[in-house]
Amino acid sequence: MTTDRTLYSQLPAIDRLLRDASFSTLLHHFGHTQVVNTLREMLENAREHIRQQEKLPSWNDDWATQAQLQLESHQRSALLPVFNLTGTVLHTNLGRALQSEAAIEAVTQVMRHPVTLEYDLHGAERGHRDRALAGLLCELTGAEDACIVNNNAAAVLLMLAACASSEEVVVSRGELVEIGGAFRIPDVMRQAGCQLVEVGTTNRTHLKDYRQAANENTALLMKVHTSNYQVAGFTKAVDEAELVALGNELNIPVVTDLGSGSLVDLTQWGLPEEPMPQQLIAAGVSLVSFSGDKLLGGPQAGIIVGKKELIARIQSHPLKRALRADKMTLAALEATLRLYQHPETLVERLPTLRLLTRNASEITELAQRLLPALESKFGEQFSVCVEACLSQIGSGSLPVDRLPSAAVTFTPKDGRGTTLSALTQALRERPQPIIGRISDGRLWLDLRCLEDEAGFMENLNP
Repeated sequence: MTTDRTLYSQLPAIDRLLRDASFSTLLHHFGHTQVVNTLREMLENAREHIRQQEKLPSWNDDWATQAQLQLESHQRSALLPVFNLTGTVLHTNLGRALQSEAAIEAVTQVMRHPVTLEYDLHGAERGHRDRALAGLLCELTGAEDACIVNNNAAAVLLMLAACASSEEVVVSRGELVEIGGAFRIPDVMRQAGCQLVEVGTTNRTHLKDYRQAANENTALLMKVHTSNYQVAGFTKAVDEAELVALGNELNIPVVTDLGSGSLVDLTQWGLPEEPMPQQLIAAGVSLVSFSGDKLLGGPQAGIIVGKKELIARIQSHPLKRALRADKMTLAALEATLRLYQHPETLVERLPTLRLLTRNASEITELAQRLLPALESKFGEQFSVCVEACLSQIGSGSLPVDRLPSAAVTFTPKDGRGTTLSALTQALRERPQPIIGRISDGRLWLDLRCLEDEAGFMENLNP
């Protein structure tokens, strides 16, 4: 019987492997340091395999191939492109809005070259990084000025810290929302140094509630758009125009956290109505905050538009530097906003709108084209069908509204959940992972967000 000592002696030395011609390509591509570290790890694994199994590992005759597999695995990006077939267009866990080609090109340019991020060409001196986008946002929304930070939660925090620190902010109880990650409006207010004053009830708040709560310590009257849930039935809310009238009477600014922030009327494409920043600015709201990466369809960003005096206070607050957006975000946001200057082509050029407005019949035709190949590949274990379904917008936007769509479904013939789990795992392990959803004992691949049909089929059969 071969002894353990003899098995250990058959393991190659790292120096000998590095001199082998089969490693020359790996050394050139990955570098000496990574290759050596990988080989050390492989040797330790081989020794452990001998201790446990009393035999050499299966790859002992081909160290180069195994090393290449491990090196490629270690080099694999943590941010992998996937096929989002969940039926959620703005999927927070999958990166929310896809960027337009214009935004991608803009980011590439500012990454490749020095840019006028904080440089004024006219005066040859330091400028303000928000300046160019502020003018564009004012054009699109009718605001006097604008500020950009890294997300809408930061925008709300900064807005409150700059305009209401150590003072009271009046908010309806029905608008004290919690967004992703247990991030709550009351928590934001505490961090901003504000004192929350709740008025009304969960389902009904009247103008008199705000009036009765306002006093000499009140800094702001605040509205929060409940974009991630809906209270229905016996309800009453005060709209911004009513609140602005009260604010003007009491000399108290009104601010709104709009959340999703669409810049266009979605109803023109048959989508549910969503309040727009320009409507609130026209109604007299002093500050409006909204996201860049939700219905706007741009990069993750928080945008504040409103009165010049209040924006100036926000820009000068110490938190602004900590929360400011970088040049890549600003470049992508500017390119996205410029698409809105050409509304005639907006649906074609902005991926978010293109996916949200996609016709259900078009999606069904796509599903029918894919069906034969999917039946051929998975039909032995699954009943593969095309079924109507409902997509959702996602990221807390229009939570109760659904979009007619179509899916390819996979029902395990043996009725076992383990069979279905194995399929979902196998799809997640494709070179470009395929992410669907499980419901009613079936895997649903909602095709609303599938635009690369050829790439999807190639990915199934690498």
